[in-house]
Amino acid sequence: MSVDGARLQVAIVAGLHADARGAAVEEILRTVPGSVALHHDLTSAVDRAVHRTVRDAGGLLSSGDASLVNDCACCALREDLVPELLRLAEEDRYRLAVVELWDSVQPQAMAAVIAAAGTPLALTGVATAVDPALVLPYLSNGDDLADVGLAAAPSDQRTVADTFARQLEYPTLIALAQDGSHGEAADDIDHALLAQLTPAARKVRTESGALGPALLAGFDVAAAGARVHPACALLPQECDERGVSTFVWRRERPFHPQRLYAALEDLTCAAARSRGRFWLADRPDTLLSWDAAGGALCVESAGPWLAALPDAAWEMVPAERRLAASVDWHPEHCDRCQYLTFTSPGLDRDGLSALLDSCLLTEDEYAAGRDRWQQLPHAFDDLLDTVT
Repeated sequence: MSVDGARLQVAIVAGLHADARGAAVEEILRTVPGSVALHHDLTSAVDRAVHRTVRDAGGLLSSGDASLVNDCACCALREDLVPELLRLAEEDRYRLAVVELWDSVQPQAMAAVIAAAGTPLALTGVATAVDPALVLPYLSNGDDLADVGLAAAPSDQRTVADTFARQLEYPTLIALAQDGSHGEAADDIDHALLAQLTPAARKVRTESGALGPALLAGFDVAAAGARVHPACALLPQECDERGVSTFVWRRERPFHPQRLYAALEDLTCAAARSRGRFWLADRPDTLLSWDAAGGALCVESAGPWLAALPDAAWEMVPAERRLAASVDWHPEHCDRCQYLTFTSPGLDRDGLSALLDSCLLTEDEYAAGRDRWQQLPHAFDDLLDTVT
């Protein structure tokens, strides 16, 4: 029976590690009475077919196909997922519906879809299933999803590393496959890397029997979104353990656009994963996000810094962002800052720090003032598409 006779609890299990994900879902079905798993297979999306299955611990309950929407498999998933969950809720036979996402589907997008549906659905947990031995190989994999058969849409330009990193950083739970159950056993470096990349997530071993109950604890979509939003992301902390380091670099002075652009390749390849927020002297009102994995870097505008907003607009800014800005509010630059983190085995902290510092405005350039900064060459126009 569903909770309170009217609500169906819903949990998401995501992950590129298909064997680990499948094992996690099977464990939930085995240990949580009244649970059912819903899965959309996008493997045949190129042939315009998205196959849906619903199963419980005893086996297959139903199956069907969802029609593509705008030639997009993920769009078909969104259109089909909530109606199917509502159908299961209407049956009033199940306590928990586990949405097992296909390999490259991001949990953040699907969590928003489910949360927006409201009653009678209740999103209670989001987990990414991980084989610890594969964390570094996947974070180092710069292949396009399309090249390895994992693109979720014809326009999907993501890489394996970028997709895996985002799957790791969004959920509150990491379901760990049993060491060696799907191949080579993980070592200390693998576990240290995973721990430093996901400091706020609870780690639960699949075979422990604790994953199902953990996914019933509740999930705050707004808080989860804030944890990964460039303006207020909960970034990894300084750490050096078992051969893996996280280096946190924070400065107040803006970057010189040309010097930073010239250093991008070296900075991108310096760590298995780096992310954060930064500002350029020639566009001082724009908050820029830094997101790198697998040797590829994505730099995007995340909108204006709070200091660039009119006072009336502050009421529309989420409380999490206002709080994050207040912690390091600068008397002159306000919330503008350089805040980048780099996590990797064998990290060269001193070299990274020296390179990043060399990209900042010099004292003389800084003293020239904002009007002169904005006359500097706009080296990032190609990356950002438009001048802001």
